[in-house]
Formats: sequence, structure tokens, C-alpha cells
Amino acid sequence: MLSITYILLSRTYGMHLYTADLAQAVLDAGGKVQLVTVTGYPAHVYDPRIQGQAVWPGDGGTMSTEPLVRGGVGHALDAVRETRPDLVHITGPQLLAPLLMRRLRRVGLPVVHTVHDLEPHPGAVYGRLLHLWNRSVIAGADLILVHGTLYRQRLQERGIEAQRVAQLPLLHLFLGHDAAQGLRDPDLDIDREPFALFFGRVARYKGVDTLLQAWLALDGRPGPWRLVIAGPGDGQAEPVGALPSNVERRNRLVKDAEAIDLFTQSSVLVLPYTGATQSALIPAAYYFGMPVIATRSGALPEYVVEGETGWLVPENDDAALAQALGEALGDPERCCKMGAAGRAWYDQERTRERAQLFQLYQRLARGES
Repeated sequence: MLSITYILLSRTYGMHLYTADLAQAVLDAGGKVQLVTVTGYPAHVYDPRIQGQAVWPGDGGTMSTEPLVRGGVGHALDAVRETRPDLVHITGPQLLAPLLMRRLRRVGLPVVHTVHDLEPHPGAVYGRLLHLWNRSVIAGADLILVHGTLYRQRLQERGIEAQRVAQLPLLHLFLGHDAAQGLRDPDLDIDREPFALFFGRVARYKGVDTLLQAWLALDGRPGPWRLVIAGPGDGQAEPVGALPSNVERRNRLVKDAEAIDLFTQSSVLVLPYTGATQSALIPAAYYFGMPVIATRSGALPEYVVEGETGWLVPENDDAALAQALGEALGDPERCCKMGAAGRAWYDQERTRERAQLFQLYQRLARGES
């Protein structure tokens, strides 16, 4: 039985959704899973069979130095030793990860590390530090996992051996374990409401300002169209001034039931990102039978079959975004067909991703390249 310990030294909700999805794949394939994490992590996103072992208190922030002064590396290493895994997968960034990886490899444990961002998002204050941290992580891991062919190619161009870089699509949903288990396949033929959805944390690189400019350009076009912006703001990227009457702002963490309603009712998901890497929201939209409008940012184009599952537009181009919004909201039948094509894409990629993930783990546990 393959045994894997996941390490996520953070409370970041999206990172735990990601980790829980990987862990579920291993459980479903008959493997064994353990989780080493921090206090206060969102346990409800995990299968109840996975009991997280918290190795220190605190917020578990990405750049937190608290674990260093609290002996965090030793605590994490002790927790891993107790679980006796075949390999370790570090799924999210944490300042001490390179040091921890060196200690894990010293005791003979293979280490996978996911690198979510090779480049910092625009406006990030940790830009230089991210480059240095990535360099240490890439040097220290037995295998680097990325979620875009673009990033696998870039790592190889930097001289990283091909056998040390794996690429899989990013396909997890945004739901806790119970909500995900209770999902029924959505009705892809339902009449959706004529509104566009922006979903997730509102940060500077998410392009909400461009989205609002594009939306204003739609004034005077026919149709009772609406825009819903749902997700917590980071305090720096919130829209300034009064919003148009047909724009609704839900400035909060959207819980599972409300999120499911949004994804089953809206006509199109909009990702007007600038400097993005990838996003699991595109496959999530496909799962619910909804097409997407996304920018040509990072690996996002790898997840969109242009003209079949959605639209691709340039970054920071409100005119192109407005045109795509008008086409989507003005043609419900086309949106329905694109949504069905997106669901077919999701089903195919999900089957492939699950099989390749488990094979990847098995090869590494056996010491194969």
C-alpha cells in the first residue's frame, strides 16, 4: 500500500482544497494518506479518514518566521517520521521548506514539491524573495510538480532535468469534502440566468478594474445582463466608487452551498487576470457546465479550447473583454453548447490526471526517474 505524507504549513484555504484533492486521489486508489499541517487548518475540506497533525500554532503564513523560532522544522520532521511514508509531498509554499526538504532527504525520504508560481504576481511585495525561494526548492526536491506545460518548459530551459519536472492539470473544485461527496452531476441543459460571474479572492492581479471597464462598455446593449463579483477582497483591489445597478458585489468568503448556486445559475465565468499562473476555477466552471472567458495569462490558455469551451482575450484589454462578454450573454444557446464541451473536457482530463498522479507517486516511491 502506497503511503504518502502531505505537508502544508499554512492555513490558506485554497492550498488546503488543493491538498485535499490530491490526498483523495490516493485514498480512492487504495493508498494511505497523512497530513502534517498547522493548528486551525480547515479540516472539513478533507476526507474524514485524514487526521491532520498540527506541528505548531500560529497563522502558518507563507513568509512566517515563527516556525523557525519555535523549532518548527524539527516538529515537522518528527511528525513525518511517525507516519513512516513512502514519500512526502509539500503542497504549498512556506519559508522553511528548503531546510525541511534537506532534512527529509537526509533520512532517505523522496520529496515532491508543487511550485505554483514561478514568477510573482504583479504588485506582490515578495518578488525577489520568491525567485530565491523557488531556486532553493527546485534544487532540493526530488520532483517538482507544476500545473502548466508552459512552466515545465521554462524549468527545462533553465537546465532542470526533464525527469525532475512533472506536469498535471489543476482540476480540484472549490468545495469541502461533504459538499463534494454530495454533488450530483449538474443538468447541462438548464436555462441559466443572464449573468457573468467573477469568483474568488479579489486581488490586484485578478483584473477586476478591467472587468468593470468592460462591463461599462456594454451599456446600451440589449438584455437584462448582470455581473456578480463574489469573493473576499484583499483591501487593495476593491472597486472604487458606486457600482452600476446591474453589478452585485458579494465581499465575503462564499460558502459551499452559495458557490454551487452561483456556478449552476450563471451563464459564463470571467477570469480577467493579469500575471496569473493557472486557475482551478476554469475546470470547476466546466464541471458545472459553464464556459469561461479568460485572458492569455500564464497557463490559462492551456485550459481553454478557444471557440469550443470559452473565449480567450488579451490581458488588460477591456474592449476585447467587453466583446467576449457580449457574445456570451447574448447567445445562451452557444453558452450551453460550450458548457457541455467544457464538461466533456473536464471528464477526460480528470481521468487522465488521476491515473498519472498515482503513477507518478509510485515511480518516485520505487526510486525510478
